[in-house]
Amino acid sequence: MTYRHGRYGAVAAGHGVTAAAAEEILAEGGNAFDAAIAALWTACVAEPVFASPGGGGFLMARPAAGALTLYDFFVDTPLKKRPEDDIEFAEILADFGTATQAFHIGAGAAATPGFVPGLFAVHAAHGRVPMKRLVEPAIRAAREGVTVTAFQAFLFKVVNPILVWTAPARAVFSPDDKLLEEGAPYRNPDLADVLDEIGREGERFAREGELAAAMLGETREAGHLTREDLVAYEVARREPIRRKLPGWEIALNPAPSMGGTLIAAMLAARDPLRRPDALCLAEAIDATDRRWREAPTDPGRLLGAAQPLVAGLATRGTTHVGVADREGNVAAVTVSNGEGNGRIVPGCGFMLNNMLGEEDVNPGGFHRWATGARLSSMMAPTVAVSGAGDLVALGSGGSNRIRTAVLQVLIHRLEKGLDLEAAVAAPRMHVEKGHLDFEDFFGEDARSALMEAFRDHRAWPEPSLFYGGVHSVERRADGAFAGSGDPRREGVFVVV
Repeated sequence: MTYRHGRYGAVAAGHGVTAAAAEEILAEGGNAFDAAIAALWTACVAEPVFASPGGGGFLMARPAAGALTLYDFFVDTPLKKRPEDDIEFAEILADFGTATQAFHIGAGAAATPGFVPGLFAVHAAHGRVPMKRLVEPAIRAAREGVTVTAFQAFLFKVVNPILVWTAPARAVFSPDDKLLEEGAPYRNPDLADVLDEIGREGERFAREGELAAAMLGETREAGHLTREDLVAYEVARREPIRRKLPGWEIALNPAPSMGGTLIAAMLAARDPLRRPDALCLAEAIDATDRRWREAPTDPGRLLGAAQPLVAGLATRGTTHVGVADREGNVAAVTVSNGEGNGRIVPGCGFMLNNMLGEEDVNPGGFHRWATGARLSSMMAPTVAVSGAGDLVALGSGGSNRIRTAVLQVLIHRLEKGLDLEAAVAAPRMHVEKGHLDFEDFFGEDARSALMEAFRDHRAWPEPSLFYGGVHSVERRADGAFAGSGDPRREGVFVVV
C-alpha cells in the first residue's frame, strides 16, 4: 500500500474545488474539523444539487483526544402541518437516461434544515479557525465561478425540471435559457453574499436573522416552515454503533439513521457463514434487506432492541467529505439537500431541501409525516480504528446503495487488506427486494454463482455512479496518509 507523509493532512471529496477548500485550511494550520467545515460550505457552490445551507447531514467526529461522536444535523419535519390544499407540492420527472423517477418539489416539500446549525455545532466543539475564515473558499468560488464538471453537468440534466421550475432558479442554473453544461462557469454571487453574512454574523443569521426571514418568506404562503421550526431545531450528538472486524473497531451512524444500522446488520448476517466469496456477501445483503422490510420503521429490531422511528426515511441526493489531519483528528461527513425544492430562497442563491417530497418519508401516502421529528436517512459516515491506531474515514452518496457501498469498501480494506484505492475500485453489488445489481467485472466463478443464486439480476458493463461514491481517507499511526476519491462520482483525494 502506498502512503504519503503529508505535512498537514489529507482529504477526499466529491469535487476538486470542495477538496481544495479543505486543503487550503489544512495548509494554514486548521484541523480536520475546520477543513471539513470549509469543504462543506464550498460543496454548496461546487455541488449544488447535493449540498445546500437548506439541507442537512451527519458528521462522525474522531478527535485526536476525545471520544467518537456522531453529529446528527439532518432535517426535521415541521412542528405544524398545514392543510394539504394550502401547500405547494408538485411532481416532476427526473430523467436518468435509462429510467425516469418522480420527485416532488415546491414550498410544501421543505423540511426544517439543519446544515447551518450542524456546522456551527461541530465548529464550537472541535474547530479552532474562525468561521469567518472557513467560509472564504466558498465565497471566492461562488464569486469567481466554478467550472461545471462532466458529473455535475449530468446531474443538472437529470434534475433539469427542478433547476428550471421557477424564474429565479433558471437565472442561477440556466442563464440565457441554456442549462449549464460541462466546461461552463457556474457563478452564484447571491450565495457568496449569504456565506459572507454567515461568517460575520454566525448561526443567528440562519435562525433568527435575515437568512431565516428569507427562508420563511419563501415558504410562508404555501409551505409548512415557521420561525419556531428554525429556532427550536437542535443538533443531536449520538453514540455511534460499534462493530468489529479483525483488528479494527468500526463506528457507524446510529438510529434514527438507517444506514449504519443496516451496515451493522449486514456484517452480522455474514459472520456465521465465514465465507469470503461474493455470493456470501450477496446473501447477507439480501437477508438483511428482507428482514428490514418486514419492519422498516424499527431499526433497532435489526440489532436486537426495539427502537421505532417516529418519522420516515429520506434517501436521495448525497455527497461525502472525509478529512484526517497530522494530529490524528478525523472527520467523516455526508450531507444532502434531496434535489432541492425548485425555489431559490430570495436573494440567497440556494434552494431549501425537498425531503418531505420523498415517497419513503410518507409510506402511507404523502403529507402523513409526524410533526417535529428527525427524519431517518441512509447516510452512513463511518470511522474505523485499528488496534495499532490506524484510522480510516469513509462514506458515500448513492441513495439506497449507500449501505452496500460503504459495507463493501470496509470489507475490502479492513478484512481483505486491499489498499483504499483498490477497495474503492473493486466491483460492487446491491440486492434490494430480491433483485441483484452488480458491476460485471467479478471473476467468472463469482459471476456465475451470483447469477445462479439471483435469477432476477442485472449486470452492469462498467463501474457506475448507481453504486455510490465512496470517498475515503486513511491515517496510519505513524502519520502517513492514503485514500481514494471514488471515480464513479469524480471523487478527489489530496494529501496536503
